[in-house]
Amino acid sequence: MKRRAALLGLLLVALTGAGLAWVRLSAREAAPITSAEAAPLPPPGVGALGRVEPASRIRRLNPPGGMAVTRLDRLLVTEGDRVEAGQLIAEFGDLAQKEAAIAQAEAQLAQSRAELARIRAAGRPEEVAAQRARIDALRFAESSARRDAERAEALVPSGAGGAAPAERARFAAARTAAERAEAEATLQRLLVPRPEDLAVAETEVLSAEAALAKARADATLSRVTAPIAGTILKIYARPGDQVGSDGLLDLADLTRLDVVADVYETDVPRLRQGAPAEVIVPGDPRRYPAELREIGWLVRRTTQAGTDPVAAVDARTVEVRLTLSPEGRAALERRAGMQVQVSIQP
Repeated sequence: MKRRAALLGLLLVALTGAGLAWVRLSAREAAPITSAEAAPLPPPGVGALGRVEPASRIRRLNPPGGMAVTRLDRLLVTEGDRVEAGQLIAEFGDLAQKEAAIAQAEAQLAQSRAELARIRAAGRPEEVAAQRARIDALRFAESSARRDAERAEALVPSGAGGAAPAERARFAAARTAAERAEAEATLQRLLVPRPEDLAVAETEVLSAEAALAKARADATLSRVTAPIAGTILKIYARPGDQVGSDGLLDLADLTRLDVVADVYETDVPRLRQGAPAEVIVPGDPRRYPAELREIGWLVRRTTQAGTDPVAAVDARTVEVRLTLSPEGRAALERRAGMQVQVSIQP
């Protein structure tokens, strides 16, 4: 009996434990799923290799005249100098010769303009007055010669005068009339210039102006000016040198720095303009914030050289540009071209 009672007690305890376990399991299954458990994991960010580059790009300045330019004569800047847009940077050896050509063209233009002004003004007042006085004298002489001719003609029929004197009188009257007509034409030229003379003088002025413009354009080929305001990064030629294939110098505006990164083409759909990012500089424990500003339009082979020996060297990427924060710009101002790592939030 005692053994049977013990077995019944053990069975009752086992049933009670199983019931409690079933109740707990049912309560767990019936409990609602929390939002933390139901929310999907956020998409991963986009990582890429990049390089530090000024927002203005690095401008490599070359001689404007190409291979025809002579040696470098004057270099007016040094590395690290800040220059303004349009500031004179360098001059070449043939500048003096071209400036002399400018002076010659200016003198020729002044002469052509003076000739045009003379033709437009026609005669001076004293010349006009003298010509009018001569015309009056010729008119009087013409009138006297004509009367003489008429008297000589009247004497021929009566035999008081010969035919030869009458003919000479007619010739003198005609010559005086011709001289008067010539003097009047001269006066007209003094008062109003001939259109053909005016056209020739105006054409000569235009030709002289074109020659001066060409001389000035040639002189600009012997000078190098800054296309933008920026900082001189590197100088490749010194006074006395011929500028080679490396160019004259590198110029960039360092007030705004970008990070140019190559993002794999499969990661581009997860990018958006304005997305926050972080720039990791090798050897620097800090992370500099940045903002995605531009997404390129062209898929190409990657231009960043990574250190992973198993990475695909012909991976196809899209170039993106990120604007560095002010603290990042201050830290990387002297590191244009440095390779960095970029992490862009999706």
